[in-house]
Amino acid sequence: MTADNWVPRRPKTVPDDKQAAQRALVDSILSGDGRASADQRAQAFNGGGPLRNLVENVIATPVQVTDGDFAAAKAAGFTDDQLFELVVCAAVGHSTRLYEAGLAALEEAI
Repeated sequence: MTADNWVPRRPKTVPDDKQAAQRALVDSILSGDGRASADQRAQAFNGGGPLRNLVENVIATPVQVTDGDFAAAKAAGFTDDQLFELVVCAAVGHSTRLYEAGLAALEEAI
């Protein structure tokens, strides 16, 4: 198949396996058991919460997150387990927004 005869497929209206897996991941990190509260995880997923600066750094410039960022969060009373969960929530939330924007762009383009 060459680029000349490639025909894009219309995204399915029924979720495919990748969409179902992505939804299951989001469900698990937001609703599953955790050391951080469900509210804190939801806030981090949406880019905010009590660790807004850390969360925004994880989303915008993850390579610039430092040990000092984590030390400040720990000084505010967060445990290593909570920090891990909240960083994962922030990263998955950001990737979910990108994924959904990509799917919407595909839908518009086709």
